[in-house]
Amino acid sequence: MTISRAEVCAVACADSFADAGSAIASPFGTIPSIGARLARLTSAPDLLLSDGEAMLIAETPPLGEESTATVEGWLPYGKVLDLLAGGKRRVMMGASQVDRFGNQNISRIGDWAQPKVQLIGVRGAPGNSVNHTTNYWIPQHSTKIFVESVDLVAGVGHDRARQVGAKYHDVQVVVTDLAVLDFQGPDGSMRLRSVHPGVSVDEVREKTGFELAVDEVAETRLPTEDELALIRDRIDPKGLRDKEVPA
Repeated sequence: MTISRAEVCAVACADSFADAGSAIASPFGTIPSIGARLARLTSAPDLLLSDGEAMLIAETPPLGEESTATVEGWLPYGKVLDLLAGGKRRVMMGASQVDRFGNQNISRIGDWAQPKVQLIGVRGAPGNSVNHTTNYWIPQHSTKIFVESVDLVAGVGHDRARQVGAKYHDVQVVVTDLAVLDFQGPDGSMRLRSVHPGVSVDEVREKTGFELAVDEVAETRLPTEDELALIRDRIDPKGLRDKEVPA
């Protein structure tokens, strides 16, 4: 059976939600959204999903379709902030830049006074990264994103969290189209945990703009037959995953 790179990435994202318990899932992007749904149907049955607006939903609807799921609860914006501050949220965000300690930038590229590119601003990244588990999804692993030093800190990394004593800071993994990385390197630096099938350690190193910690590098696990069936038939029957990570 042929398994696509997108499906490997989706399972890696699902694994990042496995220990979330009854937290509300906030996945950004197609692959993280598949991962959160897959986790809810397998390893994290108590994971809460929203309709993307203001409702908690009972079922696990497919991507790309208007939800007709039973509404379990109301989730207004203020309630999201309560969940955030209480650590009952699990986010997988994107990043325009990320450095070796997990500092993330989604605000601007270039000099503060005259940036080359103005992005979306820091948004909720600071609060997310110091109050609950925050992980990152990068659909195109490159030296433009994995940089020695981010141009602006939006999401807080391990080095800065130590400096300010951020008690609830918990950035665990970065999943990309090439690999899974964690922060088990020296002083909480980024380590290459696994490479996806068909990817070499050297390829990941070449596309990373700083020196990665490398110990024993595993191959990212493949989805099981049951997980594949859920992804293909129930969660993403339209194949939207292959648009984010082409086969």
